[in-house]
Amino acid sequence: MGNNFLQWILTFCMFYSVSGEGCSLILKPSRVVVGFGEPVSVSCEAARPVRVLGWESAISASHTQQDLSVQWKVDSLIDWIEEPICYGVFFTAPRQCEEKLNLVLYKTPDSVSIRPVNHTGPMVEGKEYQLLCEVQNIAPVQYLTLRWYRGQTEVYSHSFSDLTSSSPVQVSSILVITPTKAENGAQYRCVAVLELGPEGPQPPPTVTSEPLNASVYFPPTFLSPEPEVLDLVAGAEMTLNCTATGNPTPVYSWQSFHPIQERMEDEAVLTSSSLLPGTYTCTASNTLEKKSKQFIVKAKTKGV
Repeated sequence: MGNNFLQWILTFCMFYSVSGEGCSLILKPSRVVVGFGEPVSVSCEAARPVRVLGWESAISASHTQQDLSVQWKVDSLIDWIEEPICYGVFFTAPRQCEEKLNLVLYKTPDSVSIRPVNHTGPMVEGKEYQLLCEVQNIAPVQYLTLRWYRGQTEVYSHSFSDLTSSSPVQVSSILVITPTKAENGAQYRCVAVLELGPEGPQPPPTVTSEPLNASVYFPPTFLSPEPEVLDLVAGAEMTLNCTATGNPTPVYSWQSFHPIQERMEDEAVLTSSSLLPGTYTCTASNTLEKKSKQFIVKAKTKGV
């Protein structure tokens, strides 16, 4: 008889309960953030005399008669669709009411990884590329923010607040970049941040990808690309500096009407005390481009 009566009460509550301000039930705490597999305990208290007070739940359902407090407790929460509801059947109107627990069960991702899309090897300056960040098995995804970093600078943030899955999912984010030579050697990282609110862990749980080292190819660039005019002083050592930056590292060649010592003809800096007046052309080249620079050596006029 007792069990049948209780079952009737529960059924009646499902169809005729009120909630919100008119309900005399208080959940402590009212919002709970729990890590997957961790314990959880919440108390439901009645603010006025109650006939039956209990928890409707797939696991750890419980009830009490006439007590003003009942606890919902789970030693290891692993049910992604768990929605505990505290219900009360009172002696006075409103006779039935319920309060649903705001329960957030979360799981940090198994992995966060980053890779280029449809590309291998070094990137080329000025071209557009896509980097893909993949996050495996994270929940709930609507609290996830992916933050992209180049070095220590955040360059992009991707929120998933429009998604509603409570169980673990796989998500991804794409960063579009157009690298410059200044970014050669830069490290890109993707950081998954679960921002679960003030009831969640502080600071928020984060998982960071392994860094992606950007190798950026760019053509040779002279420190000073304009032609240089130098005065030749008889017997004095003269230096022609053709140094250029580039990736891959530039190789050099020299051309002139006058012979150049073989050991110097592939050097960036030409140093000699036996140069003759004339034009010396240096070419710096790599797999992307060739660039040339001229050095004009003039005989110094006496008396000048």
